[in-house]
Amino acid sequence: MKLDVLVFAPHPDDAELSMGGTIANLSSKGLKVGIIDFTEGEMGTRGTPAKRQAEAFKAAIALKVTLRENLHIPDCDILINKENVDKVVRLIRKYKPKIIFAPYFNDRHPDHIDTSKIIKKAMFVSGLAKAVTKIDGRAQKEYRPQKLFYYMQTYTFQPTFIVDVSNYFDAKMKSVKAYKSQFHNAKSKEPETFISSIKFMDYITSKAKFYGFQIGKDYGEPFYCEEKIELDLVGLIKNN
Repeated sequence: MKLDVLVFAPHPDDAELSMGGTIANLSSKGLKVGIIDFTEGEMGTRGTPAKRQAEAFKAAIALKVTLRENLHIPDCDILINKENVDKVVRLIRKYKPKIIFAPYFNDRHPDHIDTSKIIKKAMFVSGLAKAVTKIDGRAQKEYRPQKLFYYMQTYTFQPTFIVDVSNYFDAKMKSVKAYKSQFHNAKSKEPETFISSIKFMDYITSKAKFYGFQIGKDYGEPFYCEEKIELDLVGLIKNN
């Protein structure tokens, strides 16, 4: 099965927090979107891996993604090595996405940084004919997606572009709130963390409003690309 878009996330909930509105937008347009979580988030202070996995699939349903998989790389121990790079290469060659999304390469959590570096390397290696990978004993052909876009997490950057998610913000928040073990829950007796505070949920909304304001919309999600992006000026004029 081919995908149009493949979103890589260090932990379950990273994709939803950073670009849940964009994922919902793409899915609603009939595009096939997949989410690949690197880890099970087993080092998280709250919840369990099993509970996190169940929450991840509820979130995926809310965003109407085509598939969601987990690479089962150890949480807080995402090594930039050939084994992990090849895991990503196999998925890129298997699903042949046109666009890949990854965490921005500088962030508060080291796992986000390491995931970003692995994805960039894997995207390049995937296009090399002499880089051999196999699935089910069969050799895969080289394939390289058209673009790699980075999504924003805790640390900010100057966006290359901002996606209007005004019509999909409710779906985004529904996917985020699927992670009941991780975010604010007045009934929870587990230790409070950086993301379990009610202020963190306010931050997610405020951030989306801020970037939406930058493009004259209610809600927006920012992205960065290291390469220049072509603008369809005629299409922009005709569609507005």
